[in-house]
Amino acid sequence: MAENILREAKELFEKQFKTKPTIAAFAPGRVNLIGEHTDYNDGFVLPMALSLVTVIVGSPVDGPQCQIVTSADGVDEPKLVTFANHSDDTPLAPAKPFWANYVKGVIANFGFKTPSFNAAIATTVPLGGGLSSSASLEVATCMFLEQLCPESKNRKQKDKALLCQKAEHEFANMPCGIMDQCISVMGQEGHALLLDCRSIETQAVPLSDPNVAVVVINSNVKHNLSDSEYPKRRKRCEDAAKILGLKSLRDASMSLLEGKKSELDDVTYRRARHVITEIQRTQDAVTALQKNDYELFGKLMVASHNSLRDDYEVSCSELDQLVKLALEVEGVYGSRMTGGGFGGCTVTLVKKSAVEKLTGHIKAGYDKATIYITSPASGAGILTV
Repeated sequence: MAENILREAKELFEKQFKTKPTIAAFAPGRVNLIGEHTDYNDGFVLPMALSLVTVIVGSPVDGPQCQIVTSADGVDEPKLVTFANHSDDTPLAPAKPFWANYVKGVIANFGFKTPSFNAAIATTVPLGGGLSSSASLEVATCMFLEQLCPESKNRKQKDKALLCQKAEHEFANMPCGIMDQCISVMGQEGHALLLDCRSIETQAVPLSDPNVAVVVINSNVKHNLSDSEYPKRRKRCEDAAKILGLKSLRDASMSLLEGKKSELDDVTYRRARHVITEIQRTQDAVTALQKNDYELFGKLMVASHNSLRDDYEVSCSELDQLVKLALEVEGVYGSRMTGGGFGGCTVTLVKKSAVEKLTGHIKAGYDKATIYITSPASGAGILTV
């Protein structure tokens, strides 16, 4: 984890509160290698934690008030928020500014009474980039609160992820699946993580070949469709499962879907087709990775992107252009959009020897891209201040 982001958080805290922080925690963002929009359908996903992190530093204080300040670019104002500490008399509720609701939601669902505190937040996870800045903030908050409240430290990793997911549902009004919070909590250096979103069981999948790189490319666009379109797609999936007589699309097969095609409108059929085929692609991708079959893994990435573009309709021209540019470079195994869609990032698997050629080609064809050359990082933890 970059020391400069910890330093930034500490400097912000000292400038705002005129004292030094005593505790610190961090949580990573993530990139999903394959398995998109399957998590809220009880399916499989294959994310990895990134070295891009959110850091929270702070100290307990006397009195009923908490104060948090952030240095993050792109959040709604104000960047300093004061609110009453959670109690039975004054339960926390979502309010403006919106960014603070991620912190408040974790406090409200934490399950232990925490002391009041002052805190400063800094992050290297790009906001709105599809690398899960929200889960990174939620999980960092959870780890920070654990330092304030030592009796909470025996909580299982799965339960930390679930409370952070609940915070996002209730305080950010985003009906997200469990993937983002799980990988931020459970990430392992040198490994992707196969997550069964129904059982929340995980399997570490080695991804430490020195000859292979994962390149994340931020389009630096975010179309406003994402917040409104996400719940619509979730509803279509639920409708499709109901027509198929299933609890979720996790249990569906293409033969079952084809058999019921006449009962589904075209859009619902295509949404379901994406989820069913993407769940299978994710399982096939794990097998490919275990065999170091990067050619197959890359083909599955491309098929995933095409399905997200055509059946799920969550890509956009900028993401399609970045994938096209990447696939033009010799040494690239595969590329796809990653995250919720409508902007954000692509993820590309490439030979390490071709990374320089890839970055040059991307910059020549899409000059506003931000490029991260990454490898799987560890999950959330505490820091020494």
